[in-house]
Amino acid sequence: MYLPKHFAEPGVDVMHNLMRAHPLSTLITMTAEGIEANHIPLLLSAQPGPFGTLHGHVARANPLWRDHQKDSEVLAVFSGPNAYISPNWYATKKEHGKVVPTWNYAVTHAYGTLRVIDDAVWLRAHLTALTAHHEANLPQPWAVEDAPYDYTEKMITAVVGIEITITRLIGKWKVSQNQPANNRETVIQVLNTSGDAQAACMAALIRTAAEKG
Repeated sequence: MYLPKHFAEPGVDVMHNLMRAHPLSTLITMTAEGIEANHIPLLLSAQPGPFGTLHGHVARANPLWRDHQKDSEVLAVFSGPNAYISPNWYATKKEHGKVVPTWNYAVTHAYGTLRVIDDAVWLRAHLTALTAHHEANLPQPWAVEDAPYDYTEKMITAVVGIEITITRLIGKWKVSQNQPANNRETVIQVLNTSGDAQAACMAALIRTAAEKG
């Protein structure tokens, strides 16, 4: 990934927060047939340090768990808020007009080694934790135990667990750091008044980056 220094996000905690908030990863693996990409929600554990571990599952029918090259690194890409930035939003447009469009975004790339776990006990614990994580903020959280045990046991046989021990993390926060303060402020104003939730999240990222200097 092309990563100019001013867009680099070195904070492991910051990258972890994005991964938890946007858990649907693009998991890229190497197979004998070439590069494969699957879209899989992954649950992050901060242990072992410093980068943590990712847990997930795939359908047994998905060839990922059989075909990935065991000696190759895998890459899970987590995409956070993103927004188109119009040059009309820059304060300096009125001064000199030397502005162009761009796209702001925040992403984390998690590299590591993938281990397949075909174990019903592990899978039930994983699915229980995964469900609890995503149901936590709902008015009436659903739990695995809400479904009949024999039904969930049957469903568990249809999936295979995966575990990725993260060996390196790369974060890219392209959030207007290359713009002067007055341009950042006008962009934040427009994004916050757009009525779009993702735009508001991007405005918050621009604000945070500006405050960090």
